[in-house]
Amino acid sequence: MKNHRTVSQEGQHEIIIKKSRFICAVKRTQTEQEARRFIDTVKKEHWKASHNCSAYIVGPDGLIQRASDDGEPSGTAGIPMLEVLKKNNLTDLTAVVTRYFGGTKLGAGGLIRAYGKAVSETLSAIGIVEKQLHQYFDVTVAYPVSGKIQNALQQSPYRIEAIDYTDQVSFTCLVGSDHIEPFKASVIDWTSDQYRIEKGPQAWIEVPVTFDQS
Repeated sequence: MKNHRTVSQEGQHEIIIKKSRFICAVKRTQTEQEARRFIDTVKKEHWKASHNCSAYIVGPDGLIQRASDDGEPSGTAGIPMLEVLKKNNLTDLTAVVTRYFGGTKLGAGGLIRAYGKAVSETLSAIGIVEKQLHQYFDVTVAYPVSGKIQNALQQSPYRIEAIDYTDQVSFTCLVGSDHIEPFKASVIDWTSDQYRIEKGPQAWIEVPVTFDQS
């Protein structure tokens, strides 16, 4: 599974346009079943609302994409919401925008902008992350070179997770899956090829990324 982006956490945000309330709720969902359950939950909570429009993308490659206008004119709600998710390369999340009609019609263009804006502002407020696949490595060296490799690691993009002092020194490092070969090459250079390396488990690390509101 490759690196992918999603919402940092569950949350909601509200905007008001010409007295209509647009309440956007977002949540991580990894399957269609989870997405539908979340949509149903929001609909039950806001059963008096004029509309509960939704969009979701699930799957590691974002292959499953669905959108619903829930009674709004065709193409004015669900699709604009979905486009915001797609534009930012997001997956494994669902967005539901609840509308309480304020008495003034917005027209097709106004609805498209309103539903897109509701999702965009919500994601910006809550934040998005990139889930990056990392690999643990244990690098063991002799004491005379341990200081050199520690300094080198601290100035590198690789993270030292732990240091174990026994008859030798072992550094537990966390390395991005795209940087494994450069990491190994660096270790050889830092230690003059005097080291032992053991591959550990993999882990997903969430890194905050900038949300594109343009």
